[in-house]
Amino acid sequence: MIYCVEDDKSIRELVVYSLNNTGFKAIGFEDAEKMQESLKTEKPELILLDLMLPGEDGITVLKKLKRNVETSNIPIIVITAKDTEYDKVIGLDNGADDYIVKPFGIMELISRIKAVLRRTQNTEKEEIYKCGDITLNKKAHTVKAGDEFVELTNKEFKLLYLLLKNMGNVLTRDHLLQTIWGYDFDGETRTVDVHIRTLRSKLLDCGELIKTVRGVGYRIGK
Repeated sequence: MIYCVEDDKSIRELVVYSLNNTGFKAIGFEDAEKMQESLKTEKPELILLDLMLPGEDGITVLKKLKRNVETSNIPIIVITAKDTEYDKVIGLDNGADDYIVKPFGIMELISRIKAVLRRTQNTEKEEIYKCGDITLNKKAHTVKAGDEFVELTNKEFKLLYLLLKNMGNVLTRDHLLQTIWGYDFDGETRTVDVHIRTLRSKLLDCGELIKTVRGVGYRIGK
């Protein structure tokens, strides 16, 4: 599935129609809010993102997508009328995988989409993290404590993944809250503590590897 986030109805409908008739599945959104709602239940292969959107601008949306562990690996192609070198640098530096300036040809767009998908799929690797007797396989979405597989919720898995990926470093409660629950989550940092406690209990003896740094947050490893 490819998401097209574009407020211009004619462009959005043309892109979605063309993709659906060239072997892709695509859906359009007129603003980022509707796209974010859909992301709660589906993860697209790629996002086509206009920069000049109503509400949140495209760069802000791009930053949020790339900073969120749940969406950071989704390739994003920026599509915009802004054609200065500065605008392109801003888009690419903030995580865009490609930058297409309007007006554009549909065949060129499809070619660029295929190129980005080839590049990102070919570089996808199996990420395996270990600490003591804990083993996390990100691609397979599995966790083992010793010789036993552990069933974790999505949030617990993401917590453990972030801790292992940053092994030895302290992650603050605010950082974990923003990265896993998102910028619009209006809960308190207490939410992180509750999930850490549950995660520790599920990991049994291995749960002791998750250390509390008083007044700051959590770390795993040295």
